Amino acid sequence: MTGKGLLGGGIVITMLLVAILAPLFIPDTFATRMDMRARLSGPSLDHIFGTDQLGRDLFYRVVLGAQTSVMIAGAAVLMSVVIGLPLGIISGYYGGVIDNVLMRLVDTLLSFPALLLALTISAVLGPNLTNTIIAIGIAFTPFLARIIRGEALRVAQMPYVEAARAAGTTDLKMIIRHVLPNIMPAIIVQGTISLAFAILAEAGLSFLGLGTQPPDASWGLMIQASRDYLDVAPWTALVPGAAVAITVLGLNMFGDVLRDVLDPRTQT
Repeated sequence: MTGKGLLGGGIVITMLLVAILAPLFIPDTFATRMDMRARLSGPSLDHIFGTDQLGRDLFYRVVLGAQTSVMIAGAAVLMSVVIGLPLGIISGYYGGVIDNVLMRLVDTLLSFPALLLALTISAVLGPNLTNTIIAIGIAFTPFLARIIRGEALRVAQMPYVEAARAAGTTDLKMIIRHVLPNIMPAIIVQGTISLAFAILAEAGLSFLGLGTQPPDASWGLMIQASRDYLDVAPWTALVPGAAVAITVLGLNMFGDVLRDVLDPRTQT
């Protein structure tokens, strides 16, 4: 694995460990504890990343915010896989009228920018954690369905699939034994890259007030709350902003390396 892959993988593993282990060692009260005497304090030994407008420690809030971002992004991507996988496989494997109907529905969703679609769904359903997952999951489903459909269409035309079909293998066995294993690399790569965009989408929805709600810790919510204090306390926006940027960069780098490793067409 290249240095780019090691760096991206290191960032991804670090963020996952922080999201999983931090709640075990850092109580929620640490992120919500207010100290008005220390409000908008700069980074120091007492507060590594400084404090926000309510005197809450930014280190604890960023660490616990990682759990929120990773959980929402992971659940949303899983939801898009659960919905997009059967749509893509059925459309690509059977083709014909089924393919036309399903892909026209997918194209309708693709005509809307993903963030705008997530914003609309979240506004209709209401701002809470579950609805944020649903909104982001639905917004990213058409992208995944399109990629799976293309891979399923390619695999379905392979000689060994045609031979298995001629031998009388049922469609279900064909999909499970031949189609699904051969499209898994594309699903893994797209899922990794979708995680990065899902984290950005969650931060955007929280920034607009349609995602995570106070007093829960969220990177987007922290950036939104820091707007009025950028001139006197820029760290209140820089710290959560850096967390979003580093996480998204790591996931994109790791996804690029996975694509190169899992896709034999990119190898010489």
